Amino acid sequence: MPRAKRGFKARRRRNRLLKWASGFRGKRSSSHAVANEAVQHAWLHMYRSRKQRKRDFRALWIQRINAAARLHGISYSKLIGKLNTAAIQLNRKMLADIAISDPVAFKTIVGA
Repeated sequence: MPRAKRGFKARRRRNRLLKWASGFRGKRSSSHAVANEAVQHAWLHMYRSRKQRKRDFRALWIQRINAAARLHGISYSKLIGKLNTAAIQLNRKMLADIAISDPVAFKTIVGA
């Protein structure tokens, strides 16, 4: 009696995993066992990096706002404090964009 080889479903599952691993180097893209581990690690890094990207962008916006604010003689923390007391609802992304693209408008915001 011939051995059972699990049929097309197992092959389809292996091929799906190899498709996810396409573009990896060496056996990581061609061998199922190695590709499985590589794909799992890649997904782990992707999940973590989606959160990291948000932190990185926020830090970048804060640096840009701080640099622009110091040109007008005020620190970042003092600027944010003044904006909160003045009830100006601008998020850091928009503030950083204004600071770069429209310095005149940013100066009026700092003066508010």
